[in-house]
Amino acid sequence: MTPAVRIVLVGTTHPGNIGACARAMKNMGLADLALVQPRYFPHEDATARASGATDVLDAARVFDTLDEAIGGCIYVAGASARSRTIGWPTLLPRECAQELLKQAQTGTVAVVFGPEKSGLTNDDLDRCHTLLTIPTDPDFSSLNLAMAVQVLTYEMRVALLNGTVPTFAPEAPLATAAELEHFYSHLEQVMTRSGFLDPANPRHLMRRLRRLFVRAAPDQNEINILRGLLAALDPAKQGDR
Repeated sequence: MTPAVRIVLVGTTHPGNIGACARAMKNMGLADLALVQPRYFPHEDATARASGATDVLDAARVFDTLDEAIGGCIYVAGASARSRTIGWPTLLPRECAQELLKQAQTGTVAVVFGPEKSGLTNDDLDRCHTLLTIPTDPDFSSLNLAMAVQVLTYEMRVALLNGTVPTFAPEAPLATAAELEHFYSHLEQVMTRSGFLDPANPRHLMRRLRRLFVRAAPDQNEINILRGLLAALDPAKQGDR
């Protein structure tokens, strides 16, 4: 059975890399490819590098934003080799594959790869539950985009073939990326109106709060409770009473 795993490529500059990623995906039994503002797509170089995985390219969806590409996903991993000022939960490919396949039993999950030269931004990683890092030689750590996709998809394939993915049956599905973004927006609005958050410099605090809720992994019921709490405490609503 094909797991509900989406590969998301953000800002890919070379169309050949898109085709090579499609080939890597099909090699390992995956077919859900999403592209966020690719520089060139569709393109003959993508078709050539796909080497027969044109069905994956034909079904690929193009989005204007990362939020749109992962909106319905309940778990998102972001691939990056760069260290960050604020720490993200980090998994190696084998661990990440296990977690993705476990979460995919209750909804669609995604793995996000950034542009070839710059990688994912901190704003992109704000949308992710974990950071995926591939332990390459530090003296030559740069991986081709399709190689990185192949490493992760291979680990998922091996886990499925070996039957090592644990059965997962939570009380409620995890909140989707879109539901979390609505919650973060609501939280920022209420904190700003209460005077707790400086609207001129909200990012640092909001990034830390995102990390807190990522660690908590709230489900859809819990997010609804939190949204209700924010609505009850909103100073703007208090003034209407």
